[in-house]
Amino acid sequence: MLTVDFSRFPLAPGDRVLDLGCGAGRHAFECYRRGAQVVALDQNGDEIREVAKWFAAMKEAGEAPAGASATAMEGDALALPFPDDSFDVVIISEVMEHIPDDKGVLAEMVRVLRPGGRIAVTVPRYGPEKVCWALSDAYHEVEGGHIRIYRGDELLGKMREAGLEPYGTHHAHGLHSPYWWLKCAFGVGRDGKDAALPVQAYHKLLVWDIMKKPLATRLAERALNPVIGKSFVVYATKPHLPETSAAAGPAAEGASEPAKATAKAPARSGAKAPAKSAAKTSAKTSAGAAK
Repeated sequence: MLTVDFSRFPLAPGDRVLDLGCGAGRHAFECYRRGAQVVALDQNGDEIREVAKWFAAMKEAGEAPAGASATAMEGDALALPFPDDSFDVVIISEVMEHIPDDKGVLAEMVRVLRPGGRIAVTVPRYGPEKVCWALSDAYHEVEGGHIRIYRGDELLGKMREAGLEPYGTHHAHGLHSPYWWLKCAFGVGRDGKDAALPVQAYHKLLVWDIMKKPLATRLAERALNPVIGKSFVVYATKPHLPETSAAAGPAAEGASEPAKATAKAPARSGAKAPAKSAAKTSAKTSAGAAK
């Protein structure tokens, strides 16, 4: 179950991709299949070890094209272990609502993204998320839970302040909002066979939809996304730096010192990121996301 729409967020073979806060790895796996050089990073060591196993299984099954690479590593989103301009693409999906210093995370992502690179940010949408908070304190008061609800214009404003230029937005997972409302109403801590019957029934519907992708539910979700889509998705670019004074030639000689300093490029150049079947991989990660 992908939140990022790769028809709106094109990915080219060989792109250096950072999936920040990768969780179970759903976006990292898709980027690997598309021929990217992927780094999946998360602070949860158990999830990272599981993602690494799936990367190995995908390589063995021949799911990734020649030239693609993938690595999974533990790391801190506020202190990324990469040089400036290391990546062509950064994805951060359903993560920023968990982190107190969201501006710090945005600054780190901008630092490691090359000029002209692209970034996709997804967070829970304001309206559906407010319903969840109203129905259940346990939904957001657990350790590591959601600490804020973003309004769309707030997130866009923070991204612009960080130096990014948003170029597109949309909402996703309209079928999933009612599922989470049911979980919040009947008890978010009750999963599997312990969950209330309405929650179990809706979960089966979501898994069936993810596995079979029937036309009826595809059309229903497309209609529901603008109204109650669970996620808000923003796509943005990091602007190219202005030309340096050397490139500008003699005309730049009279420029003021502050102007010259502004025109300087980053000191460090970017380094390339390190390097069952598709149906099984998608089913495992998607079913987990629906829980």
